[in-house]
Amino acid sequence: MIKKVIFVLSTFALAVASAATSYRVTLFEKSMVNGTELKPGEYKLQVTDNKAVIQQGKTKAESTVKVETTEQKISSTSVKYVNGAIQEIRIGGTKTKLVFEN
Repeated sequence: MIKKVIFVLSTFALAVASAATSYRVTLFEKSMVNGTELKPGEYKLQVTDNKAVIQQGKTKAESTVKVETTEQKISSTSVKYVNGAIQEIRIGGTKTKLVFEN
């Protein structure tokens, strides 16, 4: 019985540890992510390990990202572009910065 409880708890802990983190991000201009064009609008941003998925309805773009921690909390979400491609997203209310590896 104890082994069963330990197994269930360890499985639950592993599921929580590997769970994706979700955010909302608004794109104010046409954006490119890994060859996928995203129109302006509000998107769900899901980050799991070093992978980011930006989705709005059926439109979905995936990219490898480097998750970095900033020294200070970021006041509002911002998107940095290079030639129309998303280079970086700073998540407001956190110390999280995502650097896209397009």
